[in-house]
Amino acid sequence: MVAAEGILTSHGGKTSHAAVIARGMGTPCVCGVESFRIDAAKKEVRVEGTDTVLHEGDMISIDGAQGIVVLGAVPLVSAELSGDLETILSWADDIRRDASFGHLVGVRANADNPEDAKLSRELGAEAIGLCRTEHMFLGDRKQIIQTFILTDEPDVRQHALADLLSVQTKDFLEMFREMDGKNVIVRLLDPPLHEFLDDPRALEVEIARAEAQGATAEELAPKRALLRRIDGMIESNPMLGLRGVRLSIVFPDLPLMQVRAIASAAATLKAQGLDPRPEIMVPLVSMTSELAQLRSVIERVIDDVERENTVELDIPIGTMIELPRACVTANEIAQHADFFSFGTNDLTQTTFGFSRDDAESKFIPIYLHRHVLESNPFETIDDGVVSLVKMAVDRGRSTNPKLDLGVCGEHGGDPRSIKKLYKAGVDYVSCSPYRVPIARLAAAQAKLSDR
Repeated sequence: MVAAEGILTSHGGKTSHAAVIARGMGTPCVCGVESFRIDAAKKEVRVEGTDTVLHEGDMISIDGAQGIVVLGAVPLVSAELSGDLETILSWADDIRRDASFGHLVGVRANADNPEDAKLSRELGAEAIGLCRTEHMFLGDRKQIIQTFILTDEPDVRQHALADLLSVQTKDFLEMFREMDGKNVIVRLLDPPLHEFLDDPRALEVEIARAEAQGATAEELAPKRALLRRIDGMIESNPMLGLRGVRLSIVFPDLPLMQVRAIASAAATLKAQGLDPRPEIMVPLVSMTSELAQLRSVIERVIDDVERENTVELDIPIGTMIELPRACVTANEIAQHADFFSFGTNDLTQTTFGFSRDDAESKFIPIYLHRHVLESNPFETIDDGVVSLVKMAVDRGRSTNPKLDLGVCGEHGGDPRSIKKLYKAGVDYVSCSPYRVPIARLAAAQAKLSDR
């Protein structure tokens, strides 16, 4: 995805994982072109119902905003903020920040690297509302996290952790330097570990080919052992499995490493006279004890870094609210949190009992056509989900009046959702960088319409 100029898939929808990540990267993306029949082996695409066949090297143009795919190249222009638009956005910012129009509402951006952070600031984001650390483990670093996951040797695992600590510290140094004086919420590792591993079916094919070419059992033994390890980590429902805070409790070395990297980067920049403002977010919390236990670990690591560097660090610790139970028990969880950030993508999935990618490709279009749903709940937040957000806002503030409350799901860039979330009482919304100007305008409109 990092190398791609554009992304086109035959499955999924506008809020599928591929679309969300592409939007954050500013990469044009069209998901769910079901008429495409992709043959990866032949490197060609057939368009069902036509004679059109696309081959490797053919040029196509895609419009991610309208879901249009064009054969051949079309003229392009770069989007920019200028003239009247910049003036209107400045008026919107004045309204957002004016308490006389209602409670203040900020606009942050979801950014995972310094380039996106810089772009976010240029487009008017006031802070980073979500920095996903899992994206920092891709590319050349994937081998390091694979070694950590798959090895049984303590020395090898510790060496992998040391390598991860080094690259993570560098990542955070760059992010915090780019956002000097601005808050950066860093989410600890969230996805299941098997997502960082090789495709087991591809490995299976590799073994079969080697066997057909005469490889001995001894030669194939390491690959077969690797296949067994990977298969053993596959979960029936990974979205509800070993991920988020559960991952940090089962593999405690991971949060220790990440928190040390965050705190060390902040300490280094403070020593240079800069003003780093990291915040640490624990994902997928459903029980108060999960956050309480992990918070004590995080605070202990921060204390260690402060002593080692003779520096005082102020790093708020909060959680991502994305499960109904967390909303219901928000008054208890808030006693151990400095902030809540609502992950409305997963909160929508778990409230409805939907699998986002499956729902958008299988039945949501039919539900919309037959008016079972008025709108796609992954594009515009559902009123039932808003009720859970409002419950968590009210219950959280009842035990922690200073609790900072934000939204970091893709709903944070949708105008209709922003209006609903403002009424629910959130302090800010966070969205993909390219949706920041829309969010700035929509937040001001939400305040005016609520007067």
